[in-house]
Amino acid sequence: MTAAAALWIALLVDRLWGEPPAALHPVVAMGRYLGWAGRRLPQPPRAAFWLGAAGWCAGALMVGLLAAVVQWALWRWLPAWAAAVLLGVLLKPLLAWRMLRDEVQAVEAALAQSLDAGRARLAFLVSRDTAPLDASAVRESAIESLAENLNDSVVAPLFWFVLLGLPGAAVYRFANTADAMWGYRSVRNGRDWEWAGKWAARADDVLSWVPARITALLLCPVRAYAALPVEAGRTPSPNSGWPMAAMALRLGVRLGKPGVYVLNAGGRSPTAADAARAVWRGGLAVLAMGSLSAAMLLV
Repeated sequence: MTAAAALWIALLVDRLWGEPPAALHPVVAMGRYLGWAGRRLPQPPRAAFWLGAAGWCAGALMVGLLAAVVQWALWRWLPAWAAAVLLGVLLKPLLAWRMLRDEVQAVEAALAQSLDAGRARLAFLVSRDTAPLDASAVRESAIESLAENLNDSVVAPLFWFVLLGLPGAAVYRFANTADAMWGYRSVRNGRDWEWAGKWAARADDVLSWVPARITALLLCPVRAYAALPVEAGRTPSPNSGWPMAAMALRLGVRLGKPGVYVLNAGGRSPTAADAARAVWRGGLAVLAMGSLSAAMLLV
């Protein structure tokens, strides 16, 4: 019951106040460690792979142990109501629905001003080159990012919180951050990550596998369940295609990355109203995942 209450407190804090200051944000601290470790990884394939794996494991171990000690201390020394409040406050930075929602809405607001403004704002949300994108592609990218990060920022952390408590959510966010910083198949920021980031990429794939499919089921209309695996398989990622395809099917729109994949090819181009519907559907999925997670914790 304490863990279920903490979950809802975390979602409430996220809804009311959003992200904590960077100086107090655990995910920012994870990023600093990964940046420091990443600069020290060698380039030769075999050494880069094993040292990248060791750096990932060391970081995950530190994060998991710290979260486990803090959670144990809350259970051990505080009454249930206080433990629930503090656990919720500590869980909140591992969730980021409000920030994700606000960023997608900001892209749409900027796009209403001009295409260049929309492209510039989208660059805060995605890693792809936004310069060649037209208005439709900018909106598609924002909706795709909403769907994909709904899993990374809400569903998956809650999934692992239900299974393993605060350490599970914290290690997942570390893995997801490591994938975002190291998990590339090419040169980025002057470093070849093909081997150095391979462990981080595969670890994120494994930890996100089940949550990504839960996210898809929360977003996809029942009538489109049969089409979901086919559409999800069109992307090169084993996981991100599931929530993105589900959102495309839910909205009845076409989503894609130029030259890489197209989801729901028979759909129409998304409009501003579709972007608003995507945010609404994402919010409903957050509530549904919160309810499902709390119910599992109370069983």
